[in-house]
Amino acid sequence: MRHRLSMASVALMAWFAISSIGGDGADARAFPEEIGLPGGFAPEGIATGRGATFYTGSLSLAGIWRGDYRTGEGALLVDGGGPFVGMAVDARNRLWVAGGPAGVGYVFDADTGANLETFAFTTDASFVNDVVVTTDAAYFTDSFRGIIYRVSLAPDGAIGTVTELDLTALAPAEPNVFRLNGIEATPNGKMLVAVNSTAGELYAIDVDDPAAATTIDLGGATVAAGDGLLLHGRTLYVVRNQLNLVAVIELAPDLASGTVISELSADGFDVPTTIARFGGDLYAVNARFGTPVTPETAYWVTRVDK
Repeated sequence: MRHRLSMASVALMAWFAISSIGGDGADARAFPEEIGLPGGFAPEGIATGRGATFYTGSLSLAGIWRGDYRTGEGALLVDGGGPFVGMAVDARNRLWVAGGPAGVGYVFDADTGANLETFAFTTDASFVNDVVVTTDAAYFTDSFRGIIYRVSLAPDGAIGTVTELDLTALAPAEPNVFRLNGIEATPNGKMLVAVNSTAGELYAIDVDDPAAATTIDLGGATVAAGDGLLLHGRTLYVVRNQLNLVAVIELAPDLASGTVISELSADGFDVPTTIARFGGDLYAVNARFGTPVTPETAYWVTRVDK
């Protein structure tokens, strides 16, 4: 694994140098600091789409919400179904969604909400938690099984077969124990970064040699309760849900180590689970775990000034 990381480090260093230069120029100062979601929606994942569009899914079977960061307005893209957990939008404007305890994953048309594909990953006790999409594959984490499901993609975007990356050496399989959770990828799609919520660890995973995955050295720091991840340049944001924090970590070019440089919080946090980026700011969706879900229970997205 060390040899593979070393060979990848030159490409990673070039990518870090380029991608660390500022966002898309959007000025969020006039945008809402809090974006309301429907009562009882119980959101979990969030993803940025084209323009100022964002998506979030419901754990309470209410569907998928499409909103606008600039105005705060939105409507259901998918009415009912799920549960819908972590999500990502690909370059072809397809919305990939993790299906939680159903053991499935989905692909939707991000414009129309049409279901393009459903993957029945497993019938074992599972929680398909998050997803990241690269140019040649989509990767879904299974928190209970210690597995990453890989859905291959052809050069024209055609969806192919499902295979499994076994991470149980680092995240042992155990029903109802949340280990593998948030996941991100380097732009070349060769390396993945995943978090273990229970162990408080981050992993660097070579997609061609997942058995050689390594723990990223955080110098004694922990990211326990780690949930959604966001990788921007050399900076990795780790949402620590029950702690109402977002850890900010500067990664080494070879992903062997990282340094926690700060932790972000916001007055609007109430168990944030995942974050997305728009312009120069982060947006966290608040799952409010522990709060009873009723049709009147309020839910929202919080803008986080970095």
